[in-house]
Amino acid sequence: MQVGNRLKLLRSHMERESISSIIVMNPDHQYYLSGFKALLYSRPIVLYIDFNKASIIVPGLEEAHARHEAIVDEIEVYYEHPNASNSKLNHFEYIEDLISENENGSTVGVDLSSTPGEIVQFAQKFGCKIADIGQKIVEMRYIKDSYEIDLLEKSGELVNLAVSESLKSCKEGITEMEMDAVGNSALFAATASQYPQATLDMFVMSPSGVKRSNMPHVFSNTRKLRTGDVMIHSRQVGLNGYRAELERTVIIGGPTEEQKKAFESARIAQQKALDFIKPGVKAYEVDKIAREVFEKDGYGEYAIHRTGHGIGISAHEKPYLRYDNDLILEEGMVFSVEPGIYVPGLGGFRHSDTVVLTSDGSRLITEYPRDLASLIF
Repeated sequence: MQVGNRLKLLRSHMERESISSIIVMNPDHQYYLSGFKALLYSRPIVLYIDFNKASIIVPGLEEAHARHEAIVDEIEVYYEHPNASNSKLNHFEYIEDLISENENGSTVGVDLSSTPGEIVQFAQKFGCKIADIGQKIVEMRYIKDSYEIDLLEKSGELVNLAVSESLKSCKEGITEMEMDAVGNSALFAATASQYPQATLDMFVMSPSGVKRSNMPHVFSNTRKLRTGDVMIHSRQVGLNGYRAELERTVIIGGPTEEQKKAFESARIAQQKALDFIKPGVKAYEVDKIAREVFEKDGYGEYAIHRTGHGIGISAHEKPYLRYDNDLILEEGMVFSVEPGIYVPGLGGFRHSDTVVLTSDGSRLITEYPRDLASLIF
């Protein structure tokens, strides 16, 4: 992980903006800048960066974990039990020590969208001015380096496997959760054999039927698949912190003419977006290409979300392929391209693939057949 280069770039920005130090509370930003990510954040974890050092403040429960993985200069620990001697009791005590190293009236950067107001007020109490550093970190994460892309590619291979194995079991009478479990088992086995000591994070959902497939984000449950169902099988797999996404719409038994039409509209919309996306185009143009298909086919009012989103450390991250985003796309950006429609009384239809923008266009890192004939079970 190129933490040193990221801190160098961030400190250059701090120098230009006269920011003396920054407090980072967003867990994904913390991972990006320090290599450390905890499982739970009910006890505050704080990343503090100035021009001389990077410090991470963790509760005692995370001390061993942080010392093993955090790429920082200092690890500060607060404890919650009476047997700890000469220790601070909470993260505020360490923040006070660190902030006091700044000159009175210095500017402290925080990621405002993630930093609790009580920390902002705490810094202001010591005479600090506040600047938002969050957008700069978000923009740094837009373009993935070779280390990140390598992990994304490996995650793509794993999510391909999990989707393929789950769909092999897809048939009338199996529950959504049982089908998910088949792919999960293959995913865990492959990760354990291919990537010793790796971490894995994932989610999977397979809403089926007219009502449930119209819910874009819903947990799988014990509903049994039935002939005539539309189902969206959706997966993300993250290897060592970096995620790839693959989704396919499938139909159980023979599709109706209405299902065929909606399926094809969603398939073509995604294909046109995938064919179009490349460095130099604007984010809204990718959304427009897909949305034009839905409008032409009479589904415009049912295309209720953006065509895609950035992906990497976070499940959904900027930049977004939205109708109002005029950002010019660049080489190294990675997106999930996933235009979808959700038609009352008919069901939801959405394919998703993860694509890396390259110097000469784009490259898919997920793959599973998209045509209707391959997705009837």
